[in-house]
Amino acid sequence: MTLDHPFSILVTDDDPAVRETFRDIFEPEGYRTLLAKSGEEAIDIVQAEDVHVALMDMHLPRMSGLETMAIVRQFKQSLPMILISADKDDELLRRALSAQAFCVLAKPVSRNVVIYVVSRALTKFY
Repeated sequence: MTLDHPFSILVTDDDPAVRETFRDIFEPEGYRTLLAKSGEEAIDIVQAEDVHVALMDMHLPRMSGLETMAIVRQFKQSLPMILISADKDDELLRRALSAQAFCVLAKPVSRNVVIYVVSRALTKFY
């Protein structure tokens, strides 16, 4: 599905290979991808760019994905944010839902699942 108006997806992960993999998944689908290696960088990008969906790794240097989401919520209330974590458990799910995450995906994330979840988030919010 190619889009007339490209939606922007922010991918935040401290692993460059993970960021590039997500770029390789989304750009052929017609999405514009913005990449951040830390929570601080993600916050700067959300403030400066038109971001439609944010994918946030839980484990980032200095600031977790959940902490980053809480700060982004202060100025971009309706941005759908998807938390990604290798250790998805009930406690993390509770914390993510209280931080208003759109959903939590377990690493490794399959290409089809992440495209489906992002398109669901875009449909719901736009």
